[in-house]
Amino acid sequence: MDQRTGLLIWRAASVIALSAVLYGCNKPSTTTTTGVPPANITVGTEIDDSVITTRVKSALLADADIKSFDFKVETRKGEVLLSGFVDSQVQLDRASAVARAVPGVKNILNNVSLKGQPASVGNKVDAGIITTKVKSALLGDPKINSLDITVVTRQDEVQLSGFVDNQAQIDRAVEVASGVDGVRKVSNQMSLKK
Repeated sequence: MDQRTGLLIWRAASVIALSAVLYGCNKPSTTTTTGVPPANITVGTEIDDSVITTRVKSALLADADIKSFDFKVETRKGEVLLSGFVDSQVQLDRASAVARAVPGVKNILNNVSLKGQPASVGNKVDAGIITTKVKSALLGDPKINSLDITVVTRQDEVQLSGFVDNQAQIDRAVEVASGVDGVRKVSNQMSLKK
């Protein structure tokens, strides 16, 4: 094969690959574990949401007034869900303002909770164990699409957040998390997918 033929094959392969990518951006995504495509979500929308999530996380990290490591950020169709725990109302309000300023953000759901007393090293370890137990329990329940749910624990309070399919899934997730040993309180910060 001469150099010219190789170049023509490479160009044809590039055009086919680009066409496949562009075509795929308009196809419904099939990434749910239930086998049912999410309503009105395309691969392009998922990519846009991932970019927005990354930009919001970066903006929170860059802001000196916010401890961004305490935030969980999820995006669905440009709607950003903030969850986690912060020290003050000022941090909570500042997080909303920073996230709202990110290009592509259509709406902010700020479900961040205020911390109670300062956590000790022992409390942080216990919280990590509780988080693992809750995640395992959610994964083990066939009625819950637990990959859509984020679990954050502060001392013995568990916060569930994310975009889920229906109210029954929310109710079941809260029930399962409440039944985990060591969980004193479950805070439901989940939102329904639109």
